[in-house]
Amino acid sequence: MSDTAKLQVPGKDVEYPILTGSVGPDVVDIRKLYAQTGMFTYDPGFTSTASCESGLTYIDGDEGILLHRGYPIGQLAEQSSFMEVAYLLLNGELPGKDELASFNNTITRHTMLHEQLATFYRGFRRDAHPMAVMCGVAGALSAFYHDSTDITDPKQRMIASHRLIAKMPTIAAMAYKYSVGQPFLYPDNSLSYTGNFLRMTFGVPAEEYVVNPVVEKALDRIFILHADHEQNASTSTVRLAGSSGANPFACIAAGIACLWGPAHGGANEAALNMLHEIGRPERIPEFIARAKDKNDPFRLMGFGHRVYKNYDPRATVMQKTVREVFEALKVNDPVFEVALQLEEMALKDDYFVEKKLFPNVDFYSGVILSAIGFPTTMFTALFALARTVGWVAQWNEMISDPEQKIGRPRQLYTGPTQRDYVPVDKR
Repeated sequence: MSDTAKLQVPGKDVEYPILTGSVGPDVVDIRKLYAQTGMFTYDPGFTSTASCESGLTYIDGDEGILLHRGYPIGQLAEQSSFMEVAYLLLNGELPGKDELASFNNTITRHTMLHEQLATFYRGFRRDAHPMAVMCGVAGALSAFYHDSTDITDPKQRMIASHRLIAKMPTIAAMAYKYSVGQPFLYPDNSLSYTGNFLRMTFGVPAEEYVVNPVVEKALDRIFILHADHEQNASTSTVRLAGSSGANPFACIAAGIACLWGPAHGGANEAALNMLHEIGRPERIPEFIARAKDKNDPFRLMGFGHRVYKNYDPRATVMQKTVREVFEALKVNDPVFEVALQLEEMALKDDYFVEKKLFPNVDFYSGVILSAIGFPTTMFTALFALARTVGWVAQWNEMISDPEQKIGRPRQLYTGPTQRDYVPVDKR
């Protein structure tokens, strides 16, 4: 392939360098396009535009590949832990035994929230959505931790990163506790990251909470599978906010706000609602027929993905995990049977095969979270908890990039041309 791309515009021909990454499509470097031609590119949603250079996560949607720092997501979910993946994303390599122990200790020591934040929670209505609470509390952290908001100091950036990863489970658990009227539980440093979150969410002061290891492992896997997903909407939001020099707590709050959108973080809730709507396995053919009917607004939620045009590699792990959770908790739920049979029938149906509508991670994660005991309003909050690791790693990478500039997308203006103001009495 030529190392330059040629573009013909009225009046001149211009050439632009072709940049090659370690894997994936090459990109045309058009940074000088406006200066040389007086034109911009038009790319709604930036789906054909690389906005940054990154070494964190690689996705090949056609082949169903997801890599974190080169490691396949399936291997990480099966063999690793969320803390290991967090270390990997932050530091670039898997930790050694001592490095992991040190990292776990650091995160554990940052899990408590400033005591005044408990009062902050009480300013919300009891029926406030957990994402509204998380967005507010995450943004408020900058008012309590002034010693880690100087983004020019690498040490402060790392302290802020550790604080965000450590405190997000506490923030999420407190949001849940507040919504159900139960007292907040302080973190227990003897437990794992995920075990501690389960205890803070479902435990009560009146009795000891025993962490179910199967549930703990399942939730840890869900956290791993949602840790990072390249330059998606919320990650791009974090980077855009960070490009202005905003403090890290404000940037993560912006990411939470974006993730709250139903097109981004609410898919697993929608998939679970659909499974409840189907209700019984014998009704599956009826709903599959509706999904094929162009005149019927019904859509199979949890199938297909904007990026993955093959089987979502995260769904493979979830399919196994959902069985383990249901067996451990002795759950007898027809929704589980509906999910399994719907997947089997859809994978054999020519319509879905041709359109490559394969089950995605949301198809299973909602069922698992519901079985564990989380209400649907907490699903996106758990997504935000896990994705904080990716947001923080992406933010750190952006701040350290010497070519980083404040984000400034362009536009194709289609409004009125210049016109003169007319006084109100003459209009």
